Amino acid sequence: MRGSTSVERPGTGLGPEFQILDDNLHPDASEGVNGNRTTASLYDLITAENLSEGDAHRRMRPPGQWNRLQIVVQGGHVEHWLNNPKMMEYDRHSQIFHNLVAKSKYNTYTNFAQAPAGHILLQDHGNEVHFRSIKIRAL
Repeated sequence: MRGSTSVERPGTGLGPEFQILDDNLHPDASEGVNGNRTTASLYDLITAENLSEGDAHRRMRPPGQWNRLQIVVQGGHVEHWLNNPKMMEYDRHSQIFHNLVAKSKYNTYTNFAQAPAGHILLQDHGNEVHFRSIKIRAL
C-alpha cells in the first residue's frame, strides 16, 4: 500500500536486507516463500540464484570460513554478489519491486527502500556472526 502511514518507530533502521545466515542450520532459511530468506536473497522478497553460472548453487563457505559479499547499488539498480558470482539483481524503482513490497510484510512502511541515501546496518538475531574488511565506496 504505497502512501500508507508508516508504523516504523523513529530511530529504527529498516530497509532492503541482504540475508546472511547458515542456510543449513538456521530455522529462518526454511521460512518465507521459495527460499527468499536464504543467504544472498533480498530478505523476504526475492530468492537468490546464481545468475553468473545459471544454477541455484550459492558457493557458500561453511561456518568458520569467510564469505565475500558485495552489494552494488547504482540509482535504483541493486546487485547481490556472493563469493564472486552474481546472485541476484533488481530495480528498487520498478513496478515489479513495488508489487513485491505491496504483498509483503513491508507494505505498511511508506516508500520502503526508496530513500536515495541512508545508513548501512549490520543485524543479527543473537547468533554468533563476524564481519571484517567492510568497505564502502562511491561508484
